[in-house]
Amino acid sequence: MSVSASVTTRRLAAAVLTAGTLVGTVALPASAADHARPYRPQVEITHVQYDTPGRDDRSNRSLNSQWVELTNTTRHSVNMDGWTLSDREGRTYTFHHYRLDRRATVRVHTGVGRDSRRDLFQDRHHVVWDRRDTATLRNDDGRVVDSVSWGGERHGHRSDDRRTDRDNRRHDDHRDDRDSRRHGGGHHD
Repeated sequence: MSVSASVTTRRLAAAVLTAGTLVGTVALPASAADHARPYRPQVEITHVQYDTPGRDDRSNRSLNSQWVELTNTTRHSVNMDGWTLSDREGRTYTFHHYRLDRRATVRVHTGVGRDSRRDLFQDRHHVVWDRRDTATLRNDDGRVVDSVSWGGERHGHRSDDRRTDRDNRRHDDHRDDRDSRRHGGGHHD
């Protein structure tokens, strides 16, 4: 091998290494940006019925007219065992042995009832959700999955109606479709 061929080979190798370094440097921020994508919850709070329709007589029927609706937005079922749903004052409902099917919705009612795949009951004897409140859904690691507030002054308008701002964007009307079998549930603290 001649001296000029050796120099050419070294220059070519140096150019390849330099190009590889530049590509690696440019590609690094792009892959880092992929990890910085905003978190999209797999389960969302899609509707809150905090003010019971009709007369609020604290009956079980009235308490069960107060509910939070959760929707699985993914194509896979979500194991919600150990997840919690709480209000601003810390009243907490814990999900036990419950799996939310893909693209399914469940309502978590305040009062006493028989749990099904579409309806869960906190088995409480007092109102949970107030006119001004926040519903917070956390996974079994305690990470906030979703949170919705209502009843306050926001964006220059009042939101004291029964639907939250998120409800106004998306609301599915679900009929009560109770199963005769028990599909898990939870308890409150």
